[in-house]
Amino acid sequence: MTALRAEVSLHRRIAEIGQGAWDRCAHNPAYRGNPFVLYAFLDALEAAGCVDERTGWGPRHLAIRDEAGEVAAVMPLYLKSHSQGEYVFDHAWADAYERAGGRYYPKLVSASPFSPVTGPRLLLREDIDPDMGRARLIDAALTVCDRLAVSGLGVNFPTAEEWRALTARGLLGRQNQQYHWHNRGYRDFEDFLAALSSGRRKTIRRERRDAQVGLDIVRLQGREITEDHWDAFFAFYMDTGMRKWGSPYLNRRFFSLLSERMGEQVLLIMARRDGRWIAGALNLIGEDCLFGRNWGRLEDAPFLHFEVCYYQAIDYAIAHGLARVEAGAQGQHKIARGYLPTAVYSAHYIADPALRGPVARYLEAETEGVNQEMEWLEEAYSPFREAGA
Repeated sequence: MTALRAEVSLHRRIAEIGQGAWDRCAHNPAYRGNPFVLYAFLDALEAAGCVDERTGWGPRHLAIRDEAGEVAAVMPLYLKSHSQGEYVFDHAWADAYERAGGRYYPKLVSASPFSPVTGPRLLLREDIDPDMGRARLIDAALTVCDRLAVSGLGVNFPTAEEWRALTARGLLGRQNQQYHWHNRGYRDFEDFLAALSSGRRKTIRRERRDAQVGLDIVRLQGREITEDHWDAFFAFYMDTGMRKWGSPYLNRRFFSLLSERMGEQVLLIMARRDGRWIAGALNLIGEDCLFGRNWGRLEDAPFLHFEVCYYQAIDYAIAHGLARVEAGAQGQHKIARGYLPTAVYSAHYIADPALRGPVARYLEAETEGVNQEMEWLEEAYSPFREAGA
């Protein structure tokens, strides 16, 4: 295994590290082609201006080199002036700390911005020992935290292995849940339905039939996606985003850059009525997973959201042999559509012991509640003929 140097470098643009160097870490086969940590995705966010100091996401990417001076480990890192766009909610901590006279912002966050998607955060070249490399990145991030005199560090949606490494080095572990669909070797959508209870099978068939009345639903990938498609999708995204969040995070240029740089990993599912696009869902394709990200609509139709975001995604995953579909954050209604509760993680370093203690106690109670809820939800609401089948 290759040894690492002691010194660490911090970068305000991912371009300072370079695509070749970054992706030699991000393309580690252990990461299963996760698109949200690739240079093309993270740089598109920066190039489009979605991620910069002005938006409160100031890049501070961390790099460690080997003895030959080559980048061997990297960590996507951002100096945050708020907690928006993270999907790991620490607003209550921030409010309590600031009411007590503390300063919660700025803080450091390791994440794929605006993407509540589990994936590697401690990115290592394949020839780097995982235990040693993770430990070095964690320690380096904590050193940066102290050097910048920020309130703490959050590592959002790391892999389970990384989460264990982070908590082993003293970060506070947090657990939450999402709803993921798992492919159990289904031949087609009907084979998936056969695994469900009779009632759920009938309901899903009815929902799919009703959703498609008068609509043309298409899947677009790579060069099939034009700027006209992105214009339509952006209108959906803005309309839905303004109603949900008040200020959508992504701009129109980002989607063009995404298509230009990662087109074959982009799956756009669009619905059209009488020749006019009315709704769409953006997905990214990993080596073994379809990641549902953004959805929007200009018109409503019965069960349209379920069809475009959930059922079409399952159909695509089965047809392309993908192991699972991750359909984003929240939404217990996903359980009835075959998306079962799945644990997701974050880890937190709180610099001030006066805040660290209360947060640790809160997380201990929260984790117990999350685990109990996951067990209850699957037992009570699983659509499969046998829970967990």
